[in-house]
Amino acid sequence: MPRRAQEDTEPLLSSTHIDENDDQASSRKKLSYEEAVEKAGFGLFHWLLLVVCGWANASDAVEILCVSFLLPTARCDLHLTSADMGLLTASIFLGVAWLVIPRTSLNAHWGWLNFQSWRLFVVLCSVPSLSSALIFRLFMPESPKFLMEAGRETEALFVFQKMFKLNNRCATKPFPVPGLVIRSKDDEVKNRATSGSRCQQFNHQLKQALDPMKQLFVGPLASRSVVLLIIFFCISFGYYGLWMWFPELFKRAEDGGSPCTNVSRVQNSENESCYPVKTAVYMEGFVTAASNLPGNIFTILLMDRIGGKILLSVSLVASSMSVFIIYVVKTKAQSLIMSCVFSGVSVISWNALDVLGTELYPTQLRSSALGVFTGVGRVAAIMGNVVFGQLVDSNCAIPLLMVSALLLAGGLAALRLPQTKQTELT
Repeated sequence: MPRRAQEDTEPLLSSTHIDENDDQASSRKKLSYEEAVEKAGFGLFHWLLLVVCGWANASDAVEILCVSFLLPTARCDLHLTSADMGLLTASIFLGVAWLVIPRTSLNAHWGWLNFQSWRLFVVLCSVPSLSSALIFRLFMPESPKFLMEAGRETEALFVFQKMFKLNNRCATKPFPVPGLVIRSKDDEVKNRATSGSRCQQFNHQLKQALDPMKQLFVGPLASRSVVLLIIFFCISFGYYGLWMWFPELFKRAEDGGSPCTNVSRVQNSENESCYPVKTAVYMEGFVTAASNLPGNIFTILLMDRIGGKILLSVSLVASSMSVFIIYVVKTKAQSLIMSCVFSGVSVISWNALDVLGTELYPTQLRSSALGVFTGVGRVAAIMGNVVFGQLVDSNCAIPLLMVSALLLAGGLAALRLPQTKQTELT
């Protein structure tokens, strides 16, 4: 019996010993990025990150597109033609334009500079961008994913520890990760970057910067990169080319009818923009901008269920149809409604592009890919602004129908992209 009892207890003791060893081994195990993120938890850090990134996104929009609200007011001061206005226009705006620009009492003369209210608006639009840069520089850490890919394990661990402390403020134990799985770095490559003449170092750094761009158009990434380039060109040309002209088109439609019906009146009224712009123009712009909100909510609810590919294609086609209807409508109210529809569905396209650009490329190529696509988008936006400025007075139909056709082409091209629903980041 004692012998049997001992035999019966040995497996239990042995099992317990193995479990303890497993726990100790797991505590010493180096974790991957996904495992480390799970250990860090979700909480205050992510909410702060959401607020800061949201503010940065808003600052980028304000910085690029605030000029659209300046056009009706600044046209007289700067003696701008429509072609000149096409060179100044850019991205999005905040509702403060409605409060600041119409207040012509906010004028002052500083020597040779006539400080009109629209100049104050430009100053205010620079505040979000400056504050975002300071916040990221002083308070936000580097991406731990990037640090791990770069082989900087100690810095990545520090970021995860900071995340863990903010997300688990009541925790008594530190971040339970002894190490991270990082990419092996070739010491020869490291030494090559720091040795040699300045010219050789510059050539090496330039090669390192260009290599990721080359990889975008090699192998299985080539087709998706070409498709995304086409989509970025189409949506940037159409969105920025039309969106920044909305306040001016609303101003032209103030007398009634389609924005394109008052072309001759605008051409023959050289000093018309010297008169105060009606506040209704900015209210209409505010309503159009506010219509982005339903599109953002729609994206949040359906992105994971439908996937970025379908959302992108459908929203681009819907944007194309709304722009075509803007040209067809005959009343100011109809034009405002379709402008709101365009605003609501086009923001879905941008949201889907952000998701696809993240999911279709590995971490080491992601920033390069988005940089290339954004650069192409900026070129397309410049082209769209110039085309609108050159043609909006002579033949308003051409730029509107061109935007509609490009958005449709982008929507059809999106069908060539792979589906990324529930895809794990690499």
